[in-house]
Parts: sequence; C-alpha cells; structure tokens
Amino acid sequence: MKRPRPATLLLLLSLTTGCSFVGEGEGEVTSAALGVPDCWQGLYDLGPDFFAAVPYRDTLQIRIQRGSDLEEVSDGVAVLVNEVSAVRPTNCVLDSECSSGDCAGGICTGPDQRGTALEVGLPPKLLAEIAPGVPQGAPPPVSMALYLQFSCHNQNVVLYAMSGTITFDALFSGDPNESEGAEKLTDAYFSVIIADPRDAIPGTLDIPESKTSPLEGWFRFHFQRGQPGQPFPLGGSGGRTGGWGWGWGFVDSRSGRWAPR
Repeated sequence: MKRPRPATLLLLLSLTTGCSFVGEGEGEVTSAALGVPDCWQGLYDLGPDFFAAVPYRDTLQIRIQRGSDLEEVSDGVAVLVNEVSAVRPTNCVLDSECSSGDCAGGICTGPDQRGTALEVGLPPKLLAEIAPGVPQGAPPPVSMALYLQFSCHNQNVVLYAMSGTITFDALFSGDPNESEGAEKLTDAYFSVIIADPRDAIPGTLDIPESKTSPLEGWFRFHFQRGQPGQPFPLGGSGGRTGGWGWGWGFVDSRSGRWAPR
C-alpha cells in the first residue's frame, strides 16, 4: 500500500515544539467491502486520529482509533504483537525475556524481521473457543481486530483478522523508558481478511466468503509515555497479556467464557 509521508506542517510543528503528544500519529484504515449484518455494507473508512501502544513484558498492544473515547463506544483497530523480541532486537537481562531464549550482551538474539511480512491470525484462546478440535500450532506473530462500537452501537461488533499479513518497517522497542526517538517509532502497513469467527462451520475455521471482509491500512506514530485517553482493559481470558482485546466482545472478562452479544 502506498503511504503518504508526514505533512510539512506536522514536520515544522515537530521541529519547533520538540515534542509530540499522547495519541498523536497518522494512518489510514479502510475496507472496500465491509459487511456487518444489520449495520454496514460497503466502503468503510475508519479515519483514525488516536494512536497508542502499551508494552507488557515481551508483548505490545496497539490501538488505532477514531477519537480517544472508551473502546466500548468507539471504532478502531486493535493489534497485538505477541513477542516483540521475535520481530526486532530488544534489551534483556534474562534468556527467558527473549523469544529466542538467548540474551547475549543485554540484547535478545534472533533475526530482525522489520521489513518482513508477518502472519496475522487468531489468538490461541479464541481459536480454542471456536474450534477446540483444530490443531493450533504456534501462536501467530500478530493478532488484529476491528471493533465497531460506534458505527454499530446497537450490536457488539468485533471482527477478527482470520488471515493476512502486517509489515513493520519500524517497531517500538517495548521499553517504557526508551530515550531514543527512532526506537520509539512504530511504522507498519497491513492487509487482512476479517470476519466474525462464530460464523465458521462448527469445529473448523472455514467461513463463507460472503461473510468475510477485506481490511487494509497503515499507521505511524511514536510511543509517548503517559496516561492514554482510555487505558487498555487488562483482565480476563487472553494470552500472556492477561486478556486484553482478544476476549473483548466474545469472552466474558470474569468467567473467561464466551459471552453473547
């Protein structure tokens, strides 16, 4: 996808102020044919203007959203990088902090996958809910979902990326105390197929093409430490992050079971 570079005015503002603000960034998220029964059919443009990231151990949670309101009343895209150290070198103290299991000289060893297309797929616990008999294999490097709590406010609409790729030309190091500007940058573009996993044929991940939608986009922003407009909910039934996002709208945060809309 062709991505525009930052506008001259934004560059001048950055040079003159020497700072950026929490939530500031740029990007696009569109679907040429978004299909949501009783809510949306056709072209969709998120028009995001709020960008945030929350590092937790070796994971990174990213939110690209229209407005900084609660997720429960907003439209946005949630992205979970399952292991930052599997995508780029990160600082470490222990081998257990690295996806490769090897911390050498304070840096996690392993291939640098910035600039490489990474698989996007369902998080393991949601996959287990949908198709418990389907072999899971290794968790995908990245999981993603489009939530439409503003556009489809009468429904609980969360469409998960069933397949596709995302490429990080740059990825925040995950260190909340990072001082280098280049290490705070996240710059990515993606193209995925999204759907409601509950539309899959029971016991499989097969979803009729008529019930899937394309989604593509890009985003670019610097990590800014501070209180986001709405903290990411962290609780419930997700993976290593403790449940953010990947059960939201599907799995009840208290019981850990799939909740109805």
